[in-house]
Amino acid sequence: MKINLNELYEEYGRYIYHLCLKLTRNKEEAEDLMQDVWVKVVRYSGRMDGVDHMKAWLTTICMNTFRDRYRKDVRRSKHVMNQPDTLDVPLLDLVPSDNLSPAELLEQNDIQSLVQQKIGQLDAIYKTTIEYFYVHQYSLIEIAEAMKVSIGTVKSRLFRAKKYLKELMIEDTAVQEYVIA
Repeated sequence: MKINLNELYEEYGRYIYHLCLKLTRNKEEAEDLMQDVWVKVVRYSGRMDGVDHMKAWLTTICMNTFRDRYRKDVRRSKHVMNQPDTLDVPLLDLVPSDNLSPAELLEQNDIQSLVQQKIGQLDAIYKTTIEYFYVHQYSLIEIAEAMKVSIGTVKSRLFRAKKYLKELMIEDTAVQEYVIA
């Protein structure tokens, strides 16, 4: 089935614009971001045939495009302008590094695997709810439809899942140093 980009824009254009506006909190930046998002959608339109959840796919493109723009802006703003003549420190030493140290990378990987392990220990209903919301980035409405429950039930399950996950993390002595109680 060939996807019509005009129909896709008609169906999801407002949603993506409002998401861009929510992320940027600025009308002009939201319009720029939306334009970048739709350029990517057009570029990847040949791969859309295999997409099961179009809204989630578009949301992911939007979020990733926003993150990329944000990172680029942060990198630009970290450059030091007008270095004083009397300063003996090389300019590059004043620019903060975006790279994590090996120890920070190891800690980040440890935390990710610990959280994934603990999510795996949750009851199936809570595990699924967390995965839909945080991994697949489904909206509450989409989760409710997929699980055939009310939005209130989804909210409750999400709340309880986070609570149980935190409890599992706190109970594990190997994890306690990473958990803020």
